[in-house]
Amino acid sequence: MALLPLPEVADRLGLVVTRVHQMLRDHQLLAVRRDGVIGVPERFFDDEGVVRFLPGLITVMKDAKYTDEEILEWIFTEDESLPGRPVDALHGPLAREVLRRAAADPF
Repeated sequence: MALLPLPEVADRLGLVVTRVHQMLRDHQLLAVRRDGVIGVPERFFDDEGVVRFLPGLITVMKDAKYTDEEILEWIFTEDESLPGRPVDALHGPLAREVLRRAAADPF
């Protein structure tokens, strides 16, 4: 999973880095710490910014009491019935199906 450091996320979104920190606190994004550096998965973005349905997906799963680690695991795990990974499906016509599955208890 390719990660973007928070300053790069801020640049990509046209925001100050403190606003990216707020997005993380508000669960609009998730981040991973790798080798001491906090980064956001690159697949969470498209040409317009944050993938449209990602904040809603995170909210649905947080409301169901999933941890950030569990959410990331589910988003990046292959699902043959999609086909592919939920994070990839968020970029296409199956985005609403990903939300439906998350709401229906993904694990």
